[in-house]
Amino acid sequence: MKENKGFSLLELLIVVAIILIIATIAIPSLLRSRQAANESAAVGSLRTINTAEVTYLSGSGGTYGAVNDLVTAGLLDSRFTTGTISGYVYVITTAPGTYSVTATPNATNSGRYGYYSTPDGVVTDAVLLPNIGPAEP
Repeated sequence: MKENKGFSLLELLIVVAIILIIATIAIPSLLRSRQAANESAAVGSLRTINTAEVTYLSGSGGTYGAVNDLVTAGLLDSRFTTGTISGYVYVITTAPGTYSVTATPNATNSGRYGYYSTPDGVVTDAVLLPNIGPAEP
């Protein structure tokens, strides 16, 4: 009598099917968790930029600074000049007496919302239009 060693094809197919079912359930949850983490990091970074702007304003004679000004003054990390941080791209726009900061996700899976802030320090979610960027509130 021959002894069977190993698994049959049916047993292997059942194991593969179970693994695929588990992966199908887990992957969307992991993507949502990553998006939520990127969004939280974006809000935190906008608050950091707001604090840097207020500090720069008090030491610069009443003007707000661009990203390079804030990095040169040692108020922001140099990562803000290189592009993407935690899936978001940050842009600071200055004008006499005011500024605005936008955080836009660089890919669909990086985040669901864009954010912006002004000198009032309030971080607000921006409406993102496809392939256009943040819209005016």
